[in-house]
Amino acid sequence: MKKYTKYILLLMVLTIQTNVFAGGPWPQNKGKGYFKLSEWWTVFDQHYTDLGKIDPNLTTGIFNTNLYAEYGLTNRITTIVNMPLFSRNYMNNLRSATTSEIIIPGESINSVGDLDLGFKYGLSKPGAKIAVSATLILGIPLGQTAGGSLENLQTGDGEFNQMVQFDFGKSFQINNIPAYISAFTGINNRTNEFSEEFRIGGEIGLGLMDSKLWVNTRINAVESLKNGATAETVNSTSIFANNTEYLSLGFEANLYLSKNIGISAGFATALRGEIIAAAPSYSVGVFLDLK
Repeated sequence: MKKYTKYILLLMVLTIQTNVFAGGPWPQNKGKGYFKLSEWWTVFDQHYTDLGKIDPNLTTGIFNTNLYAEYGLTNRITTIVNMPLFSRNYMNNLRSATTSEIIIPGESINSVGDLDLGFKYGLSKPGAKIAVSATLILGIPLGQTAGGSLENLQTGDGEFNQMVQFDFGKSFQINNIPAYISAFTGINNRTNEFSEEFRIGGEIGLGLMDSKLWVNTRINAVESLKNGATAETVNSTSIFANNTEYLSLGFEANLYLSKNIGISAGFATALRGEIIAAAPSYSVGVFLDLK
């Protein structure tokens, strides 16, 4: 069974979870905010190994119901909350390849996930041609670190992490169509023998239908510094693996149904990876934009 559970690993919450925020480098104005309730999930039966190869595994999945919020404390300081209110991690039955008998029954756990709490500060003045911001993101371990009979199901990693991120962006127009481009880079410090991570990414967005429909493309990369414990000495068999690396490509569409309320849908996939799922992730949500 160890062969199957060692790499039962999911994509990190690519589009989010910890490093992709709705505002990019632009802080919210004082008293304004952005609030989103969404469902994110991925189901996979193969994974990238620590050598970047693809191997099969038991069908495994995770579903997160997330609350994401940005609120402007001042015109240059925004507080950010990303909370998985409900997280379900499961794996299917392990069956004999010859008799199809169930060797180990499938299992699941349900819990809250790890909380991300952030503070974004606008380094550039409001209205600057190029927006620059700095963000401190604190990962607070609230999820379950070991569940199921083999204790290989998780909704949290049990470690407190701190990430410093810098965002850069510019808004412009293409034939009277509003558009923007942004990029970020950051360092994620992880405790409990997890390796630190270097993160970098970019995003391009367009506002269509008189800015009622916004579509964007994102590319993100995570590179582990591999200065922590090895995979063999840290029991991490969910989206919380140590020494995970990936290059991901994602797409998202946000449709305003009214001035402030809208719906969103997106997906992301890994172009390359180590110790992650070889399968796409999906998300749908509803948002409130207090402009």
